[in-house]
Amino acid sequence: MIAARALTRSFAGRPAVSSLDFEIRKGEIYGIVGPDGAGKSTLLRLMAGILRPDSGELTFDGADIYADPAAIKERIAYMPQRFGLYEDLTVEENIFFFGRLFGLSAREIRKKLPVLYRFSNLEPFRERLAGKLSGGMKQKLGLACCLVHDPEMIMLDEPTNGVDPVSRREFWKILYDLLSGGVTIAVSTAYLDEAERCGRIALMYRGSFIRSGAPEEIKKMTGTPLLEIRCGEPRKAEGILKRDPRYRNVIRTGESLRIFIGDPAAHSVSIRKILSENGIPAAKAGVIIPSLEDTFVEVIRRKEADA
Repeated sequence: MIAARALTRSFAGRPAVSSLDFEIRKGEIYGIVGPDGAGKSTLLRLMAGILRPDSGELTFDGADIYADPAAIKERIAYMPQRFGLYEDLTVEENIFFFGRLFGLSAREIRKKLPVLYRFSNLEPFRERLAGKLSGGMKQKLGLACCLVHDPEMIMLDEPTNGVDPVSRREFWKILYDLLSGGVTIAVSTAYLDEAERCGRIALMYRGSFIRSGAPEEIKKMTGTPLLEIRCGEPRKAEGILKRDPRYRNVIRTGESLRIFIGDPAAHSVSIRKILSENGIPAAKAGVIIPSLEDTFVEVIRRKEADA
């Protein structure tokens, strides 16, 4: 659906998107994951035809996005972080407004309302001003406005940022329903648990994709086992281990400590010995499957160390 080759965009001489090559397949959820400032929003704006690249190519369904941007925009929907809802209009008035922007007649929009209300659960609030909606409901309304013209692909820029957990779950259920209907979805997020729900993801950092693939594939890309240590006083244990050059990269996660390290069996013995000698007995250590968060932090650490 989307293909990019050497896609680059800079601002004031600083690259926001740096020579990216990637493809987004029809009928998949493609996640762009990274911290603030990674370049996610710039990339989505390039894909939506809002920004032009400094260099490189970007095609939608084989057609150059910038050759006829108006034709492309009829087939896509882009929802920025702060969607431009009119807060002094009601829920239904907003849907009609955006439908008319896409050239739909009032009759065509009315036919679509039952479907839009069914997936968003907004019908009981159809007469409520958008400015009076909760954060999660605003995001659902924004998505409804994006879908009023039946796009083939939707691009969502951190759609659940600042939304409560229940609303986040409901929003993702909506995305899965759209996926089953054949819609292609590109979504950026800073939430690693949301990335697990995507078919494929790209870990983005400083304008580049540092890893890409299915979530389970990415977890294996460090090539190093993840050792988890459980003990009493994990905060104290972290400080003790970090004094040893071998364990400076240990990270405390809740009540446990984690470190990517080769030969985990030998190091688990060494770590238990160090902690025991410092008054922290009965430590347990074992290899676990890393989460995406573990992998992302480790990949970035290595990249910065190499730099």
